[in-house]
Amino acid sequence: MARTALITGAAGHLGRAVAAAFEAEGANLVLLDRTRAQLDAAYGGDSPARLLLACDLLDGAQVQAAVDGAIERYGGIDVLCNIAGGFRMGEAVHETSDATWDALFDLNGRTLLHAVRAVVPAMQRRGGGKVINVGAASAHHGQAQMGAYTASKAVVIRLTEAMAAELRDRGINVNCVLPSIIDTPDNREAMPEADPGRWVAPADLATVIRFLASDGARAVHGAALPVTGLS
Repeated sequence: MARTALITGAAGHLGRAVAAAFEAEGANLVLLDRTRAQLDAAYGGDSPARLLLACDLLDGAQVQAAVDGAIERYGGIDVLCNIAGGFRMGEAVHETSDATWDALFDLNGRTLLHAVRAVVPAMQRRGGGKVINVGAASAHHGQAQMGAYTASKAVVIRLTEAMAAELRDRGINVNCVLPSIIDTPDNREAMPEADPGRWVAPADLATVIRFLASDGARAVHGAALPVTGLS
């Protein structure tokens, strides 16, 4: 029987790469992003093995409704990939605005929390599953003008570790990946003098995520796995 993978932030560059990796194994895909237009542009519409769902991940009720619809269609969720998140340079810590702080913790923490609230109880009823979160390599160390961002991504690591400890005896593996700069058109435009050959290709990161969702990683719990390309 085909597995079902739910991917947040599915219309983005990494989300599309992760979807392609699971599609290659014949998985059913539940693809969430902010608007239907973004999803249609990325995937061209629904199919029997692909369900596109517009969803505001900051609205817990919308997330729950999306997950309920996916479970009704496919019978359950076997893999949750929390790809949605965001980056921005910010102010110095002592100048950090509430708007910057709230935006980054919402994008990187609250979206994850809403997704696992909706999916994990269903995984427990199903008898197991895999959860893979996306942190950042920079989460290990604070950096100038990135205090709020690195703190919000450190939260992803701590939540991953806590969930792993809570859920491993329920047959659910929870791990996270910590990429450095991902090679996307947006990052190439923002850093034109950099060498993108030293960055992480989305397809390479997707391969690691798919491994963590595989039986080969069944003994891995609470890992924060660096994926840093050649940098």
